[in-house]
Amino acid sequence: MNLHETILCATAPVSSSTGPGAISLHDIQTGSPLASFKQTSANPHCTTFVESRDAQGGFILAAQPDKSILNVYNFQKDQIALKMVLPEKLSCLSVDRRGDFCAGGTAQGRLYLWEVASGILYKSWEAHYRQVSVLRFTEDGAALLSGSEDSSISVWPLARLLDDEAQNELPTPYCTLSDHTLPITDIICGVGPFPTCRVLTSSIDHSVKLWDLSSRTLLTTFQFPKPIYCIAWDVTERVFFAASPDSEGSIHQVNMFRRKADHSAGGAIEAIGGAGVGDIVRVGDEDPKALKKRLINVGQPITTLCISFTTSLLLVGTSTGVIHIYDIPSHQLLRTISSFKDKGLSITYLASLLKPADLIGHVSLDIGGTRAGINAIPVKPVSSFQRMSDAKNRDSHEVSVLLPVHDTPSMEHPYNITSPEFIRDHAFFVQTPSTTATGGTSVSLQSRVTSLETEISELREQLKKAKGVNDVMWETVVQKVIPLATGTEKKGAAPDEEDEAESDRRKKRGRV
Repeated sequence: MNLHETILCATAPVSSSTGPGAISLHDIQTGSPLASFKQTSANPHCTTFVESRDAQGGFILAAQPDKSILNVYNFQKDQIALKMVLPEKLSCLSVDRRGDFCAGGTAQGRLYLWEVASGILYKSWEAHYRQVSVLRFTEDGAALLSGSEDSSISVWPLARLLDDEAQNELPTPYCTLSDHTLPITDIICGVGPFPTCRVLTSSIDHSVKLWDLSSRTLLTTFQFPKPIYCIAWDVTERVFFAASPDSEGSIHQVNMFRRKADHSAGGAIEAIGGAGVGDIVRVGDEDPKALKKRLINVGQPITTLCISFTTSLLLVGTSTGVIHIYDIPSHQLLRTISSFKDKGLSITYLASLLKPADLIGHVSLDIGGTRAGINAIPVKPVSSFQRMSDAKNRDSHEVSVLLPVHDTPSMEHPYNITSPEFIRDHAFFVQTPSTTATGGTSVSLQSRVTSLETEISELREQLKKAKGVNDVMWETVVQKVIPLATGTEKKGAAPDEEDEAESDRRKKRGRV
């Protein structure tokens, strides 16, 4: 089993005359399609997924724009696995990393929270007075962030939403981030548990803001020359990309660290911003040469952004159905995926993930020496979402839980790999072309050591010869050049006499 990175892409028709869109997976290195899930046309922020992991197959959720329908797909089938009827049409959708809870927002500003495995509707409440445009769970799934067209972002702790004693009470947010002045377009949650993580938000008001949830404060405002439609944040939080919805397809790269101007500090690195509400960093006012290095012009309207799993590639989706893949350090366009270019479809969602082990058409499992099918990996349970909250169902509901698999010597589970296998696959995943050419990391390392030892031996021989030449030159200068220059050499003296005179002089210097 080798680790392969793939692109998850969702499309939607540009006009009503165009056919339905699809969800597809592509190989990030070649751009070739791996799988396709049809009969869906999800708008931006209306597609989400859970990866296949821990001996469970993942799933994909896609809210339909024209109906109150939610399509459920799993990686093992190319057809709809489950079609749910929701209380309202959803304007945005999100699921936590473990796939335990799903949240949906509506055009009326209402939020819904369901448990995925049981379908129980835990909470339904009026969160905003205008349309909810984007939803995001924190990395640990402890909080839900909702951005709205009313220009505010609310942070909802999940513990309060799931509290049995507060079911009849209106939820109160942990905090409300309200420094934007126009509708919110995107939210990215940083790494770390809630509330120690930081949050990046974008808006039509030409700004991207960095927030600290632990102190509930605004750290920095990045001001752009045009409205910002979507953002992508590096997992190390060193750089982020912001795209404008114009015909030029402008993508600004913003570095969040810089080298200090004080040379006496030894070229130390410092963070940009962090001074609070009054701290505004204007992007686009730099020197034209510096701006060119941090600006990517796609030439097409941009609809979505994503950074690859290895954080080395920038994935750009456009309204013309084209996916551009750029190298982040050099901004060079590496390849283009044009599978949807002539079909009247727009890219509405992009994500990077490892190739699922249970992906349809690519399953190759070996159990106990026999070939096993897709059924060897059970799919994480997904039940139909309730349309109304019911206290009785909430108290008595049952949740399907898949217990850990206890492997036996005769039957090893296909989705669990040992530590040596993981190290081998990781080495294959991060290997460089030079490593591949030499046949492996260990072989190339051994050959490198042998080469260095040979080089050291040659250098020692050359040093020995150089010392011999130096000794000869020194004796020549002392015995011949210096006496000739000072006139101390005895004319007409025989060689033996000269040697005796030189010996006497050395003895006298020794006595002194």
